[in-house]
Amino acid sequence: MSPCQRILITPGEPAGIGPDIVAMVAHNDWDAELIAVADPSLLQSRAAMLKLPLTLRELDLADAPMPHRAGTLPVIPVTMGATSRPGVLTPDNAPYVMQTLERSVELCQQGVTAALVTAPVQKSIINEAGIAFTGHTEFLAEKTRCYRVVMMLATPGMRVALVTTHLPLADVSRAITRPVLHETLTIMASELRARFALNRPRIAVLGLNPHAGESGHLGREEIETIVPVLDELRAGGMQLLGPLPADTAFNPKVLDQCDAVLAMYHDQGLPALKQASFGKAVNITLGLPFVRTSVDHGTALDLAGSGDADCSSLKAALLQAITMTLPAP
Repeated sequence: MSPCQRILITPGEPAGIGPDIVAMVAHNDWDAELIAVADPSLLQSRAAMLKLPLTLRELDLADAPMPHRAGTLPVIPVTMGATSRPGVLTPDNAPYVMQTLERSVELCQQGVTAALVTAPVQKSIINEAGIAFTGHTEFLAEKTRCYRVVMMLATPGMRVALVTTHLPLADVSRAITRPVLHETLTIMASELRARFALNRPRIAVLGLNPHAGESGHLGREEIETIVPVLDELRAGGMQLLGPLPADTAFNPKVLDQCDAVLAMYHDQGLPALKQASFGKAVNITLGLPFVRTSVDHGTALDLAGSGDADCSSLKAALLQAITMTLPAP
C-alpha cells in the first residue's frame, strides 16, 4: 500500500467561493490527508453558512499523516487582516492571501507535504492592495526560484499547455523566443514522463499566426522561431506535431495523435479546453520542485456563501494531485 500523502489546500480569496468549495470537499473521504492553510474562523463560518458541520483541528506536523475523513479538516492557521463577508472584497485581506501561499510554499520546499492545491484568488484586489501579483503560476516560479515553469490545464481527453501565460496580446510575439520555446517543450516533455507515466510523450505545437503563418504570408514567427526549435528537438528524439493552425488543431483526429497540446498564448489554447469541460478541468504547474494543481475557474463572488458553488474542479484538482504524487509503478 502506498504511504498516505499530505496535500495542502489554500482557499484563496476569502470573499469568493474558495472557502465554500474547501468545506465541501472536506465532506468526502480521501486517500490523502487534506490540510487547509487558512484562517480557521473563515472556514468555520463559511461551513456554518452552508450548513456543513466541520470539525477543525490545528495540525501537528510531527504526527503521521492519516487519510482524510469526511467532516474533519486539519488546519495550519493564518489570520485574516479583516472580517470577511461573502462577495465583498477588501484589500485588507490581500496580505493574508499571500501569506497562505508563502507558508504553503515553505512547507512544500521543506518536503513535509506532497503537493499544493490552490483555490482561486482575486488578482485585482491583491494589486489594489499594493502587492504586485500576476498569478499563482508566476508567484510560485518566483518563490521557488524556478527560471521557467509551464502552465497546463488538463481534463479527460485533453491537456493544453501554454508558452506565455498572463500577458497582453500585444506582448506575446516578443515573448516567444527560441530559448523560451525550447525550455517550455523540454519541461513539458520531462513532466509528462515523470508525472503522467508517458514514456514518449507526443506533443502537438500550435502556430502563433492564423493558418500557422501561411508560409510567411501571415507572419514569420513560425519560420523564424517555432519551426527551427521543433526541428532541433525532433532531432533529439522528441515527438512533436506542428506547427499546426490553431483553428483546426482541437479536433478528434489531431487530439488522438497527441498526449498534449502546446499553445502559444492563453486565449489561443484554453477556450477549446474550457468549452469541453469548464468547471471540471485542472490547472497544473509543470517544472516546480513539487506538485501544484488548481481549479479552472475564478472566485465567483456572486456565489460565495450561497451554497450554489460547484466543487467539481477542486475535487478534480485534488485527485490529480494525489495521482501525481503516487510513487512510480
